[in-house]
Amino acid sequence: MEVTSLYREPPREQERATAAVEFLDVFRIYRSGPAETVALRGLDLRIEAGEFVAAGLEQPSAGEVRVFGQPLDRLDEAGLAAFRARRIAIIFQSDNLLPLLTARENVATAVRLGHRPNARSLATTALGTVDLAPRVTHRPAQLSGGEQQRVAVAAALARDASLVLADEPTGELDLQNERRILDELRRLRDELGSTVVTVTHSPRLASTADRVIEIRDGRAA
Repeated sequence: MEVTSLYREPPREQERATAAVEFLDVFRIYRSGPAETVALRGLDLRIEAGEFVAAGLEQPSAGEVRVFGQPLDRLDEAGLAAFRARRIAIIFQSDNLLPLLTARENVATAVRLGHRPNARSLATTALGTVDLAPRVTHRPAQLSGGEQQRVAVAAALARDASLVLADEPTGELDLQNERRILDELRRLRDELGSTVVTVTHSPRLASTADRVIEIRDGRAA
């Protein structure tokens, strides 16, 4: 059976007129047996395109999440996968990379998933941009924690990602490497116009953001 994706690229003028990410009366409830924990309680939040905000996109228990105007709950699984591959780069705290692939192969794989041509060339250029040109043939086990995070940033650079979600990207790094990753995240915002949303407990990272959002009692503060 042929699966037809519901995702369609929005016109550029439409994208500029909409927020990068919108949460509309969003609830997120976690259940463990009879106990319930309300993590989000009627969250309304708008993140503009091109912002660097310190704050996974999970399915909400109620409410609506829109990314560049696209309601995510209206996409089927194939549509969601296509949307993430084309528009979103995710940088985790660790384990960002496929262990059997080199740095260049990891970045090139991310580029191919986004259906962009010249994946190997784009990967080489992006790794050079984050000063990893001498390390392109190294596998993750041969790279430091800071270098692995820079490979993940290079993947976002190579893909020209519209939205970069970073989950504690500096949580396991020393001060020098933390500053390096902050510089690279700002590069994504300043040079590519990417919207950068990062979850962090680092005061240094939060202080460099355009805006800091705290979640208190399930609502944005």
